[in-house]
Amino acid sequence: MTAKYGGVTMDPSGFVLLSDFVPQIIQEIRYYSTYNFIGERIDGYEEPCALLTKEAARALKSVAGELIVRGYRLKVFDAYRPACAVKHFVLWGIEDQDIRMKEYFYPSLEKQELFAKGYIAKMSSHSRGSAVDLTLLDMKTGKELDMGSPFDLFSEVSHPDYRGITEEQYGNRMILQKAMVRNGFEPLDCEWWHFRLKDEPYPETYFEFPVSSEYLRR
Repeated sequence: MTAKYGGVTMDPSGFVLLSDFVPQIIQEIRYYSTYNFIGERIDGYEEPCALLTKEAARALKSVAGELIVRGYRLKVFDAYRPACAVKHFVLWGIEDQDIRMKEYFYPSLEKQELFAKGYIAKMSSHSRGSAVDLTLLDMKTGKELDMGSPFDLFSEVSHPDYRGITEEQYGNRMILQKAMVRNGFEPLDCEWWHFRLKDEPYPETYFEFPVSSEYLRR
């Protein structure tokens, strides 16, 4: 049985592969690719797949079902994130010279500010398995909805309540946020794309196993 009361574990028994559980959700796992704020594949991402706790996946399935009726599909950028990936972020933050992706992801900030301002956490809720980063796709056009800023743009403009964007962009954020909140998720005040299951099953436990469908099925 998975530890529920603290510490770090490699036990994936409380997790599911999101594509098995909610196949209609689109996935673009950014930390498996090199197109992210660091500019290289992140430690622990062995496959471009999304994993979540069973409870979070069940709640996200409800969100997907609600939104598909309205003409939208969910698109996931990140879900479970191994603790070693967070360590990769922290070590990158210490390395002053590596700013190769600054113009794309944090053009108005110094990289050390990303931690101080809460954009990157040294202990991430993603590593507890019940947080997800996502957006909406318009089923008619096949394109992402315009949210006023792209995923992982570390800037005030990415705050969910930022009003210096168009009414349509703000409205798109609220479509996503309201659907997520109705189904048990909580938003983050500095990222419109980030949501955490309110009643997460492992609130004090951080997981270290890799993002890998093969590891999950052992």
